Amino acid sequence: MKFTAKQIAEMLNGTVEGDSTVVLNQLTKIEDGCENSLSFLANPKYNEFLYNTLASAVIVNNNFTPEKRINTTLIRVQDAYASFAKLLRIVENLQKQKTGIELPNFIHHSSKIGADAYIGAFAYIGTNVQLGNNVKIYPHCYIGDNVIINDNCTLYSGVKIYENCEINHDTTIHSGAVIGADGFGFAPNTGNTYDKIPQIGNVIIKEGVEIGANTCIDRATMGSTIIHRGVKLDNMIQVAHNVEIGENTVIAAQTAIAGSSKVGSNCMIGGQVAIAGHLTVANDVKVAGKTGIAADVKEKGKILQGPLAFDIKDFQRSYIYFRQLPKWAQRIEKLEKQLINQ
Repeated sequence: MKFTAKQIAEMLNGTVEGDSTVVLNQLTKIEDGCENSLSFLANPKYNEFLYNTLASAVIVNNNFTPEKRINTTLIRVQDAYASFAKLLRIVENLQKQKTGIELPNFIHHSSKIGADAYIGAFAYIGTNVQLGNNVKIYPHCYIGDNVIINDNCTLYSGVKIYENCEINHDTTIHSGAVIGADGFGFAPNTGNTYDKIPQIGNVIIKEGVEIGANTCIDRATMGSTIIHRGVKLDNMIQVAHNVEIGENTVIAAQTAIAGSSKVGSNCMIGGQVAIAGHLTVANDVKVAGKTGIAADVKEKGKILQGPLAFDIKDFQRSYIYFRQLPKWAQRIEKLEKQLINQ
């Protein structure tokens, strides 16, 4: 990254107040600013840092009024937070402008690779694989037979995509994720052992999905495990066979969704949540961390919390009573003694 304040302002539809020619070559937090760095100020609690920051330029809202003298260049925009996020995306895209095919690797002759693709060293690409334009496959990735990866997808180092899976455009998959491993399907037999149920389906990931490091999405027993458009999955999440996750749902780390459950669109699910199998979770549901869901959630927009989930307000009222249990126990013990002594 190397831009002038004027160039940054043009990218963000902003205006410069100060030195428009100052060169900016890195992004920093306002409290960690240094020469030639660019920061932003969106939260008033950080206002004091602006007056002492060493950053060469700071992005602020158009309506920001300084209370003291400022020694840095300001770039005024409509929304400082959103503009800085946009700038981060621009920088990220610049960092991803790798192209070409590194050696050594294995690419089967039947596979098709689109324009401006990047294939890192030690990648394996199986038979009849289709890679779209601007696909980035970082080193040590495994792409199984008949996999389709559409335009503008990025797979970071160590991602494994099993056979017959489909990844739609503008999807990012972080290191160590496994897409399409067998679902956990076993049937007990008379010998107290388990017979494996073949998992012959696949995984379909729709467009604009982001999948965190070491997350696992299992292939369907039959049909498809489906992650719909815009879903964001954190690190270390388990999505079992035949699960379906609706559009724009976000799920935090260490959550597990058991087989054949359907999670609705626009849900927000906290960390370490457990969702039992063959359940349905309605749209717009919010689930607090460490919650266990053991029954269908039918009400749209429900907010849930608790080891066995129930309405969040009921849970919080119950928790107040729970905290008072030691006092109540003492009172009951005292009353018992009084009754015995009468």
